[in-house]
Amino acid sequence: MTTVVTHAIVAATLVRFLPRPWRSPALYVLAMLGSMAPDLDTIGLKFGIAYDSPYGHRGATHSLLFAAVLGGVMAWWLARKQGALARHWMILTACVFTHPVMDALTNGGRGVAFLWPLSDDRFFFPLHPILVSPIGARFFSERGVMTLESELVWVWAPCIVVWLVLALWSARKRR
Repeated sequence: MTTVVTHAIVAATLVRFLPRPWRSPALYVLAMLGSMAPDLDTIGLKFGIAYDSPYGHRGATHSLLFAAVLGGVMAWWLARKQGALARHWMILTACVFTHPVMDALTNGGRGVAFLWPLSDDRFFFPLHPILVSPIGARFFSERGVMTLESELVWVWAPCIVVWLVLALWSARKRR
């Protein structure tokens, strides 16, 4: 997995692509929280749920179904205040789904159950340039620093470039 902060940055960058009237502080917050939510499955490890279980790490909570359900719940909550249920559902589902997509780009673990419950198979993308993040206290180690360096190069820097380009584009359009 990538670090939770990196998942949030990717989701916020996705929201930044939206037209200005669609973006709101609440949408950014829900997108970032939703993108971090799939890793709640790591709690199961403490309760004896095996990593390889469909309910283990990178299992059910890393599926498109989970993204659609969580995206729908968050969209329903947001639509009560802002309307546009279908639009918010699509956006938030995409933001939640960035999590398993990022995890499938890492070099560790046993893959991601994108298609659960239709299949328990786990997948990686052909390229995995991002170092997998250690879980728990092991994050505060040399391996954790190496993970952050990897994410800085492969995720944070491209996201920063996207934000800068979009900011310049917006400034240019306002002139």
